[in-house]
Amino acid sequence: MERWANKTAVVTGASAGIGAAICVGLANAGLRVVGLARRAELVDNLKADVRGSGSIHSRKCDVSNVDEIKTTFKWVEDNFDGTDVLINNAGVGYPGHITDLGKGKLSDEQILATIDINLKGVVMCTRYAIASMKKRNFDGHVVNINSIAGHYIPFNSSFNVYPCTKHAVTAFTSSLLQELADFKNKIRITSISPGLVNTKIVDKNVIGAEVPMLQPTDIADAVLYVLSTPPNVNISELTIGSVAEKKM
Repeated sequence: MERWANKTAVVTGASAGIGAAICVGLANAGLRVVGLARRAELVDNLKADVRGSGSIHSRKCDVSNVDEIKTTFKWVEDNFDGTDVLINNAGVGYPGHITDLGKGKLSDEQILATIDINLKGVVMCTRYAIASMKKRNFDGHVVNINSIAGHYIPFNSSFNVYPCTKHAVTAFTSSLLQELADFKNKIRITSISPGLVNTKIVDKNVIGAEVPMLQPTDIADAVLYVLSTPPNVNISELTIGSVAEKKM
């Protein structure tokens, strides 16, 4: 991790859960972390958990809003020289149904928010992060926090459009890797696909209270692992499940 010391990592969805654990893990590893969230004050609270040589800084940003994304990455460039690592973590999932064939139909706003945050935010944040890396001729790293639902469709239809967006993240990661290879660029791209993680996004009434789950720190450890690999190594996909998790 020495090559990342004092480098700037931007983490989306940083206020809680996986994003918060990643912020603290990266700061403890010596990085300067900029945590993006709609509730930036919650990111500031994470500073008390840092035990390493890095730091955490907050920035209010809604990744479903392209203007806010553009302004935020310019702010990172003005204040911290630019983005060296991007962790696309922000995501939402609303249990319910796409249609009105049964009870619990999702609102139009819930469907659009899922698409905008889980996919549009990933694409646009990556676009501006790579522009920052290219401008400074720095071989950075983009990590997309994906899901095992990005590789198969869960049997419970209440997951609705969530796996659609995560399949799109899988495709986006592969497409971006191909583009970087075409232009012989050494920026690395990784998709990390966890199983169920014990965060507020998981509705235990839908999946069951006894289903084994990973912890947010498990995903933070995975991020640190892929960053720690040598510059000539790219882990394009890392799938993580709990020991007792049912294999699909």
